[in-house]
Amino acid sequence: MTVTAVHKDPDALTLTLDAEFDASPERVWRLWADPRQLERWWGPPTYPATVTSHDLRSQGRVEYHMTGPEGDQPRGFWEILEADPPRRLVFKDGFANADGTPDSDMPLNEVRVRIDPIGAGRTRMSIESIFPDAAAMEQVLAMGMEEGLTEAVGQIDAILVADAVSSASR
Repeated sequence: MTVTAVHKDPDALTLTLDAEFDASPERVWRLWADPRQLERWWGPPTYPATVTSHDLRSQGRVEYHMTGPEGDQPRGFWEILEADPPRRLVFKDGFANADGTPDSDMPLNEVRVRIDPIGAGRTRMSIESIFPDAAAMEQVLAMGMEEGLTEAVGQIDAILVADAVSSASR
């Protein structure tokens, strides 16, 4: 299974998900860096993402929406604080209104992604969400963030296998 651990730390106000892949750090980075690949896994299977703007550089911005089974389209954005391909990505993760402006009723979290080689062509990815306060952490976890992120990252192995098969058949 892709996801190896999920750890909630209410004292540190963090949720950390760790996953391991049979792929190089460069390949795992492309899952973030290519908007079409990001769409294939960002969001749980019942809420697939559509990336509408993608600038994955420091001071850049990514904008997306997810489409739910009832046709609802919650929107989100990332304000990129740091991008160090293929090892590290840091961004502010926020909810957006229908017009793309930040939803001030929802928390803005910091997300730190680390991508590290672990030998034999394998890579560990850690996604750490840091919440501004306990209320924000409780609010987002109550919305299903832990389950949604676990399901989303859980889709990556199938993408890597499908891409490897596609590459081999060319």
